[in-house]
Amino acid sequence: MVKSSRKASFSYPVDKVWKLVTDLSNQTWRSDLGQFEKIDDNQFIEYTQNGIQTSFKVTKVDLYKLWELEFENKNLQGTWLGRFDYHDGQTVLDFTENVTVKNALLSPFVWLYLRKQQKQYFRDLEKALEVRQ
Repeated sequence: MVKSSRKASFSYPVDKVWKLVTDLSNQTWRSDLGQFEKIDDNQFIEYTQNGIQTSFKVTKVDLYKLWELEFENKNLQGTWLGRFDYHDGQTVLDFTENVTVKNALLSPFVWLYLRKQQKQYFRDLEKALEVRQ
C-alpha cells in the first residue's frame, strides 16, 4: 500500500472551501480532469485527460470537517480522506490517499504520481477560490 498526504492553507472560510471541494455538480475548476460525471449524491466518476476512468463513492461526511471516499480504476484502488480545519482566518486542508496498486509495474511511480496530483489539485483549488471570491 502507498500512502500520500498533503496539507495546505487557504485564506477563505471553511464553508466556502468545503462547498467547492464537495460540490459534485461542478468540478470544472479542476485542470486534471477531462470529464466529470455525477452518478448521485454519493457516487461520481472522474476521467483523466487521457480517458482513464476512476469511480468514487463517498463513505463518510462530517460537515466542514471530514470527507472520505473510496475509489477504484483499472490501475489503483484505495481511500481518499479530506480533513478540513479552520483557525486564525485560514482553512487548513489535509488530504491523505491510501492506495493499493493493481499493476506491480506501476508501483515505483505511484507515490510520485499521487504527489503530483495532490499538488495540482491544491493549485487549482486556490485559483477557483480566488475567482469565486
